[in-house]
Amino acid sequence: MAVKIASVQPGSAAQKAGLTAGTVLLSAGGKPINDILDYEFYTAAPRLELAVSRGGKLEYITVEKEEYQPLGCDFESYLIDKHHSCKNHCMFCFIDQLPKGLRESLYFKDDDERLSFLFGNYITLTNLSEQEVQRIIEMHISPVNISVHTTDPALRVRMMANKRAGEVLRYLDDFAAAGIQMNCQLVLCRGINDGDQLRASLDKLLSLYPAVQSIAAVPAGLTDHRQGLYKLTAYDAATAAETLDILEEYGDRCAEKYGVRLVYPGDEWFLLAGRPIPPAEYYDDYLQLENGVGMWRSFHDSFLEELEASRRLFLPRKMDVVTGTMAAPLIQDMVNAARQRHKLLRVEVHPIQNDFFGGNVGVAGLVTGTDIIKQCRGRLKSRLLGVPEVMLRTEQDMFLDDVTIPQLEKELKVKVQIIPADGAGTLRALLGQQAEA
Repeated sequence: MAVKIASVQPGSAAQKAGLTAGTVLLSAGGKPINDILDYEFYTAAPRLELAVSRGGKLEYITVEKEEYQPLGCDFESYLIDKHHSCKNHCMFCFIDQLPKGLRESLYFKDDDERLSFLFGNYITLTNLSEQEVQRIIEMHISPVNISVHTTDPALRVRMMANKRAGEVLRYLDDFAAAGIQMNCQLVLCRGINDGDQLRASLDKLLSLYPAVQSIAAVPAGLTDHRQGLYKLTAYDAATAAETLDILEEYGDRCAEKYGVRLVYPGDEWFLLAGRPIPPAEYYDDYLQLENGVGMWRSFHDSFLEELEASRRLFLPRKMDVVTGTMAAPLIQDMVNAARQRHKLLRVEVHPIQNDFFGGNVGVAGLVTGTDIIKQCRGRLKSRLLGVPEVMLRTEQDMFLDDVTIPQLEKELKVKVQIIPADGAGTLRALLGQQAEA
């Protein structure tokens, strides 16, 4: 695949070699360039030969640079290639449960090994070709984040509605044999891949240690928009406790045998079962923090550490803060702790019930502007509203339902302050302080 260079960075090795925008890059070191992984891997050498095309004429250019020094080419997209989309129809897929009318980008299902390596996204392995598997091994792309869900081939086919879902499980063994580290995810559906099926999956994955370096288990998120989809039942306190018992049993066993738990329940299991969140050492290095594993503990501890270190003069401050129903008790506890030290702080916490999605959705990251407006109108105690950044897209300007920050401010007659996701940053925002330089 030929890729066209969009621009060349000034002073780079590419510019010194005479590459320019519009030049077509064919290969590096004799290896074809198909995407960003090929480009980064095959241009890392200190001396390489590039095959390029300019004006339809084939040329060979020798480049000398420091090893791993970026070549300096930019392309039309960061992947160079198109995103690989998901080919599964998982019975628990959250995107299939989205209401109609949201912006188009929210309905795209990615299942791209490049994004797994670059950004930590999870892949299911079902759209990997043998060539792509071998490339992961050859380049030693590690770690790879994998949505496993079950190691029973027939059950995996059923859960993911993809006939390849079972056969590709052999890639787990291939990666382990090649020393590729894996972070695994199990989305559990009540009565389907939990219980004895969960035990079997954990047994298989743990047999691949140390290649498998972590296993996260989270309950399937269910919205009210499941018309025509497989009928699933949400976990209740009793079934969550049963599942948590299994996860903790295996985690305890690994902690005793290996010194790390390896098996990490998502925070939701503890909340559903009515059990306390474990201490920080339970989560080892927080390998699955972005998967909602240990997020409560990390937030709690960093908030209190920042509070303990806070010695600044504090002026009177009054504000309202919105959050999801799941995080509301934690946020309220942290506000109470802050008020013990800063008596002039007045913060009203507003748990937002997720009527937009419904079901068992209670995380802050899925709260919409529509629900905030509806539930906060006439109930705010101040003119300053704290909104967690996890509720907004990357640009921090819009909620999932396309309500913008200016719209929210106009509807509620407030000034919005965006609150960082970490505990220390949240405390500084509540106190009206800036992060330390």
